[in-house]
Amino acid sequence: MQGKIIKGIAGFYYIYAEDGETYECKAKGIFRKDNQKPLVGDDVQISILDPKEKNGNITAILPRKNSLIRPAVANVDQAMVIFAMESPKPNFLLLDRFLIMMEQQDVPSVICFNKGDLAEPEEQQRLCRIYEDCGYQVIPASIKDGIGVDQIRKVLQDKTTVVAGPSGVGKSSLTNRLQDEICMETGEISRKLKRGRHTTRHSQVIPVGKDTFLVDTPGFSSLYLTDMEEDQLKDYFPEFTRYAQQCRFQGCRHIHEPDCQVKQALEDHKISKLRYEDYLVLYQELKDKRKY
Repeated sequence: MQGKIIKGIAGFYYIYAEDGETYECKAKGIFRKDNQKPLVGDDVQISILDPKEKNGNITAILPRKNSLIRPAVANVDQAMVIFAMESPKPNFLLLDRFLIMMEQQDVPSVICFNKGDLAEPEEQQRLCRIYEDCGYQVIPASIKDGIGVDQIRKVLQDKTTVVAGPSGVGKSSLTNRLQDEICMETGEISRKLKRGRHTTRHSQVIPVGKDTFLVDTPGFSSLYLTDMEEDQLKDYFPEFTRYAQQCRFQGCRHIHEPDCQVKQALEDHKISKLRYEDYLVLYQELKDKRKY
């Protein structure tokens, strides 16, 4: 039988199978021998040991479309990052950190600004314009009122989407809108785990429709950029690229160099001042980290 790994804890993998049931499985020793570890999001073949107890073994990991390092998940099509427009106000530096991480891993990102009912129309337009001008798809929403949910549903359809965002921005409300019953929190997995202490410490896949999955990720409140030198950071700000080739110096870092067309675009209000200031903060952070 075929299925998808929706959660993995302490050597047990929970498989959402093609029959609509969830099975608790162990990975066969051959994977350790081949130095191959199953990941959340993997499509797998399983053999059922006890149909009543819903347990079995993973017998094969099917070919992966891709695999991410952070979070450690496989077969991701895109990312959706959710921030509130108000209550809490968006932490743009945190948002930009996430977008850079996804740019690093070649995963397209969609931004959802929720709680539009709490923000003035001018503020909604300002927030959306900042990131639309960078080339990102932005969805303004009020999930509790159902506004934007149909557009989100279309974006998610037939894809596996990493969903991230800080606490209190409406991720749970969105999931509840998309699916009446969250499979990780009910049924076989909850019965086997007994307690909810693992629910925020591990990535988990939520089926929300046919061939449509959300990947909920933990630890979003503290993201730090790794595996990157400060002079590489500019490559992950897509709005810089249209001006960077016109800079006087090859490899211009867009900070102190003369005749920098990115800085000129900033002065001409073609690049967001907010985004550029985040770039400077992150550049210095990476530079300081290299000293140690």
